[in-house]
Amino acid sequence: QVQLVESGGGSVQAGGSLRLSCAASKFSTSKVSSNCMGWFRQAPGKEREGVAGINIYSGRTVYAIPVKGRFTISQDNAKNTVYLEMNSLKPEDTAMYYCATGDIVGSCGLWSEYVSWGQGTQVTVSS
Repeated sequence: QVQLVESGGGSVQAGGSLRLSCAASKFSTSKVSSNCMGWFRQAPGKEREGVAGINIYSGRTVYAIPVKGRFTISQDNAKNTVYLEMNSLKPEDTAMYYCATGDIVGSCGLWSEYVSWGQGTQVTVSS
């Protein structure tokens, strides 16, 4: 089973930027494996929500509406790593951010299909 380790969280002021990283212990585009990697977030008292997903074979990306145009998901296959570049951060982006994988037929935006999770990294945006 793939192991995921997130890093890069921190505290920033509104309008600032952060880049999150998710290092996967198994990450292969040469055989059938989890084809989607995604970022999720959960704020206190709220349900976990999908933020961005990427198909590691095709590179196709998908974003939740609240972050579209501000966040960018990308991959580095050589490093077995997926990134989430977050710009123009808002206080409402404050949450624990998690990386996840899933073997999904169709869009990597099918958030309920993700099955393996990392431990999370905290992002705090102050106004």
